Amino acid sequence: MCVDELENEQMFTTSEGASARERLDLLLAVARMYYLENKGQDEISRTIGYSRPTVSRLLAEARERRMVTITVSHPLEQVLDLERRLTRRFGLDLAVVAGQTSGLPGMNVGRVGAQALVDHGNARILVALSNGTSVAAVVDAMPQQRWKYSCVTQMIGSLGVPDRELVDSPDLCRRLAAKMGGTYRPMPVPIVLTSAAVARSVRHEEIVVSTFELAARADVALVGVGAVGADGTSGAILRNYLTDEVRAEVRKGRAVAHICGHHFDAGGRHVRTSLCDRMICMAPERLTGIKLSLAVAWGHEKVAALHAVLKADLVSGLATDEATARELLAYEP
Repeated sequence: MCVDELENEQMFTTSEGASARERLDLLLAVARMYYLENKGQDEISRTIGYSRPTVSRLLAEARERRMVTITVSHPLEQVLDLERRLTRRFGLDLAVVAGQTSGLPGMNVGRVGAQALVDHGNARILVALSNGTSVAAVVDAMPQQRWKYSCVTQMIGSLGVPDRELVDSPDLCRRLAAKMGGTYRPMPVPIVLTSAAVARSVRHEEIVVSTFELAARADVALVGVGAVGADGTSGAILRNYLTDEVRAEVRKGRAVAHICGHHFDAGGRHVRTSLCDRMICMAPERLTGIKLSLAVAWGHEKVAALHAVLKADLVSGLATDEATARELLAYEP
């Protein structure tokens, strides 16, 4: 370092060498060049006429005087935090949360649910499906795969009514199997039968027994979560089967959710109704034996239902959106 430069630096470090305003201006200029313009300290040194060690001291002083705020972030940071909080709060193996984007919530949740399926998939994966718009959203978003030996099976009977939106379990199984590149196991049996006696008989049919045994051994199960209204109404899936008697039973049991055709109260306890005896579906408790049982749901109206299902410890995973995740974490029944 030459004598003139040394004298300049020494003069700069004293209160008499530069006014406070000039010093602040220089500190800001150096900080902007380094942090905003990505200039190296050597280049800054040449620009301001001081040595590199002086530039280093100026940068340190700018930080000490809080002229520089360093933030490390990403648009998905809040989503990742929500996923961690959900897994801890409800003891889940997996939580996937769709961030707030321009798309519709159902499409966004469908995408993260489909990605979870891809992440857990392989050429021999076995997937079990319930029914409904949330499961359909995952199927719609599923990218094409070449899982030659994969299989999709029903875990619930069919609605038995025309379904323009293709949210019935047989349709969903067929569509998902086509996207996975594998096969599917149909079960042409209604979800609800005319009487408990008929249902008991059908449950012993080989196709029903073998289908539910296959579903219970699935690698991944995709299940929708239904909300229950104050009048005992349980969404579109069960609407045609909810007689006044059944709705009264649902209200009496204070049910707030239904999954796989069965109702649950806010504490996660099964609410038995006369409809249970007529249902053709895999027992909900068998979801606990599946490697990943992923509940898919979103929206303010589903928060209480989701909370109940998670309290029941029936599922090991959740796919939802950011707004629902925040409500769910703050929810107290």
